[in-house]
Amino acid sequence: MRTVFITGASSGIGAACAEVLASEGKYRLLLCARRTDKLQELQESIHAKYPTCAIHHFELDVRNQEDVATSLANLPADWKNIDILINNAGLSQGLDLFQDADIADWDRMIDTNVKGLLYVTKHSIPLMEQSEAPHIINLGSIAGKEVYPQGNVYCATKHAVDALTKAMRIDLLNKGIKVTSVDPGMVETEFSEVRFKGDKERAKNVYNGLTPLSGKDIAEIIAFVLSRPAHVNINDLLVMPTAQASGTIVRRDN
Repeated sequence: MRTVFITGASSGIGAACAEVLASEGKYRLLLCARRTDKLQELQESIHAKYPTCAIHHFELDVRNQEDVATSLANLPADWKNIDILINNAGLSQGLDLFQDADIADWDRMIDTNVKGLLYVTKHSIPLMEQSEAPHIINLGSIAGKEVYPQGNVYCATKHAVDALTKAMRIDLLNKGIKVTSVDPGMVETEFSEVRFKGDKERAKNVYNGLTPLSGKDIAEIIAFVLSRPAHVNINDLLVMPTAQASGTIVRRDN
């Protein structure tokens, strides 16, 4: 039974990963997020379908390095060996021209998307030392492959994830740790609602006239990546809705 640690697991792609991997019957789930009520609901939902799936969840804001270090150091003894880390926690704040952007939005994106990923990975690697098949999966984005108007700092953070994934793959090679980046285009989760700071109507309009990816779509791709034999690593996987050709070019049917 492999232990998979998923950050930002309370909703969206993170929650979908927990559900899909639980369904396979070969993973134990170590879940963290800031919203423990959502984690508890997720755990209860998974146990209702898959009662034998072992789950441990805890509150964590990945932006706080001291909390990351303390939380991982204080895991229960039977949860201190991690096989798979899915760095899913991430967000976008605002969609503004560079000169009009709120610096607080920049800080939140950099602290979560870049520094949070660094903190969690740094403190997880010692817990992966005993794994026979260690694997790190970083959630990137089409925004890490190209820059689009008003995406400025969000795109910069996802370009950083792309670079860090490549760097990890090099530096962790001698430890036998696989490192993969999964880079989605438009996925309908809470992402746009968070980006637009609770404006549900504006968030909904992002997906009007097209069928976006779902969290489950990405989770199933991650499950496939994890299913490859020991000698195979999928370095980088870019996945888009059929209706999306690039970060900004989409086909809408209305």
